[in-house]
Amino acid sequence: MRTGRLKLVLNPIWFIGCGNIAGAMVEGWQSANVDLSDAVVIRPSAKPVPGLRVTSNYAAAGPAPRLVILGCKPQQLDDVVSRLTAHLTSQTLVVSLLVGVELETLRQKFWTAGAIVRALPNLPVAVRRGVIALYGEDIPGELHQEVSQLFAQLGYALWVNNESSLAAVGSVAGAGPAYVASFVEALAKAGVERGLSSELAATVALETVLGTAWMAASTHESMGDVVRRVASPNGTTEAGLAVLRRDDVLDKLVSLTVSAASRRAAELAEEAKGPKLAQEAPSA
Repeated sequence: MRTGRLKLVLNPIWFIGCGNIAGAMVEGWQSANVDLSDAVVIRPSAKPVPGLRVTSNYAAAGPAPRLVILGCKPQQLDDVVSRLTAHLTSQTLVVSLLVGVELETLRQKFWTAGAIVRALPNLPVAVRRGVIALYGEDIPGELHQEVSQLFAQLGYALWVNNESSLAAVGSVAGAGPAYVASFVEALAKAGVERGLSSELAATVALETVLGTAWMAASTHESMGDVVRRVASPNGTTEAGLAVLRRDDVLDKLVSLTVSAASRRAAELAEEAKGPKLAQEAPSA
């Protein structure tokens, strides 16, 4: 059992905004005993964040940050830029959690920062079982390692080679918890329709999904292998699978769902560029 706190090289840390994802990251790092004593949250509301100092004033945040985590909404980016840029130095790493806001856009807006990394974590980082896709260009080896170690505390952290891959991981993993939760909810409703109480049905559905994922992760079986183990020939499971597989209905539905999320991410990317950047992009 770890008794000491994991000290960070990238200190001080400024969290710009602390919504669902950034808040989940804080929870995960606190659970991992990461030392956040030099971290500060800057948010207009000054709403408290357990265990961290919070301010609404950039000037009151303290020494210039070594790590900035952008946890604001993409629509707030320009306002953040106007307030944050003066506090960045060549030693500052900016990690953006903003979906769809591309690296080139961030470079032009945060030109005073030393390095910029995009990170797309999903909500299970709160319990250190998250998926975190990372992307940056020309990140020095030591800094690359520090970022990797920091995000590895939150789950499965992987670096990708381009923004298309980053978006692909984000479309599946970032939004995935909502899709999985929707499936669990639908499974529970089916149980209620068959006479179970809503509480019991919810527990049965959740434990079924949790157990299936844990079993597959523990045995390294493919999902196809799991299906074959559960579905006896001409049995009840096969009868249900026939409905899901009819005309590839499940595959098509999931594909359409992920595509819709991807399209919205592309729209956010264009919105974040602003009129000037959007006009210049084709000739760049």
